[in-house]
Amino acid sequence: MQRTRVSSSNIASVGYDPESQVLEVEFHGGGVYRYSSVPARVYDAFLRAPSKGSYFHSHVKDIYPCRQVS
Repeated sequence: MQRTRVSSSNIASVGYDPESQVLEVEFHGGGVYRYSSVPARVYDAFLRAPSKGSYFHSHVKDIYPCRQVS
C-alpha cells in the first residue's frame, strides 16, 4: 500500500485503500498497523487534521479493528 508522509511527532505516514476500506498507519517508533472497515471520510479527515496524533486517538484507535503488519 502506498503511504503519504505526514507532519506529526508520532505518525510517520498513512495510506488508504478505498476498495477494502483499509487504513495503514506507520509510526515513527517503527510499527505499521492496518485498520479495517475505515470509511473514506475518516481517512480524508485524518489527512486534513491539524494534529494527526489527536485525530488518530479520537477517531481511529480503539474504534476500528487493527492488526500490526510490521
